[in-house]
Amino acid sequence: MKFNGKLKILDWYIIRKFIGTYFFSLLLIICIIVVFDLSEKIEKFINNVPLSAIVFDYYFRLIPYFASLFSPLFVFITVIFFTSKMASNTEIVAILSSGVSFKRLLYPYFVSSFILAAFSLVLNLFIIPPATKIRQDFENTYIRRAYINNNSNIHFQLNQNEYVYMSSFDTQGRIAQKFSLEKLEDGELKSKLMSNYARYDTATGSWHVYEYFIRTINENGKDSISTGNDLDTVINLNYADLASRDNVVEAMDFFELRDYYRQQVLRGAGNTNVILIEQHQRIAMPFSTFILTLIGVSLSSRKVRGGIGLHIGLGIGLGFTYILFMQFCKVFVQGGLTSAGIAVWIPNIIFAIVGIILYKIAPK
Repeated sequence: MKFNGKLKILDWYIIRKFIGTYFFSLLLIICIIVVFDLSEKIEKFINNVPLSAIVFDYYFRLIPYFASLFSPLFVFITVIFFTSKMASNTEIVAILSSGVSFKRLLYPYFVSSFILAAFSLVLNLFIIPPATKIRQDFENTYIRRAYINNNSNIHFQLNQNEYVYMSSFDTQGRIAQKFSLEKLEDGELKSKLMSNYARYDTATGSWHVYEYFIRTINENGKDSISTGNDLDTVINLNYADLASRDNVVEAMDFFELRDYYRQQVLRGAGNTNVILIEQHQRIAMPFSTFILTLIGVSLSSRKVRGGIGLHIGLGIGLGFTYILFMQFCKVFVQGGLTSAGIAVWIPNIIFAIVGIILYKIAPK
């Protein structure tokens, strides 16, 4: 009989087990994480942090982050757990003996995977970033120390014709040492402003330069120099560009991340790989749900002497291997050995090959 795509009783049985076990196990690990995190930070919270801020600005925003972070691992564990139990109870054998093909058996699994992947994708693209922004503001206010920019010889390309340089930037006083601003036209220098130091004014969004001189190259090629004690200049460089922590990209949604990447490329910034990794990872992690589901079903559908324990052990080991492999591949990007897109998707490609091999040798 030809399969028409409609869900039957067996399909709903597997979907309920899949999604129900997934959310139960995820809720359980999140509760454990919250307890450990609270015990670690209780001294900081008890003194000067409002209870409403702890609950709604921190933990309420932290839960979606952990739900997304551990989603691939718990999809894998969930599939292996209840499929191994079905195999142990000879339910898989009975299903296959009744004429249901192994390929048909995978259908409810992939329906469940699609639901969980869509859930994870929406979290990653639109829900977690604004929640992370509120959580980071909470951490910066009550937990972390004030951010210090330790970079030296800082360069920024503001647009195609303007470049800024400063030897260092003090985030507390908002002061840039050895500040300079170059303006070019058709690759030729037209003017250069240099000052001993400059201070960013948060009220006006301008830079106040002190003890400056400006060299201007006229159309006839002659130089003119003007000096002064202080001057206000407005450029496309604000305090947040210099006082942001490395995890600022985590608080940007899909569209903000795209615009931020274009801006950083235009400026010639050095953190573009971090942005690309974040972009690709938000899509690669939900996509891994399908791959890990295929591996989990193929691995645990066979009844073995070790029972559920053996399958769960293998599942946890492979799940953590996937997560560690994902983190390890980022090192190749930071070292310039490969692009961010390739590095982030390598674990999915390798595990997809493993899944296909396991599917071929799974009991039919």
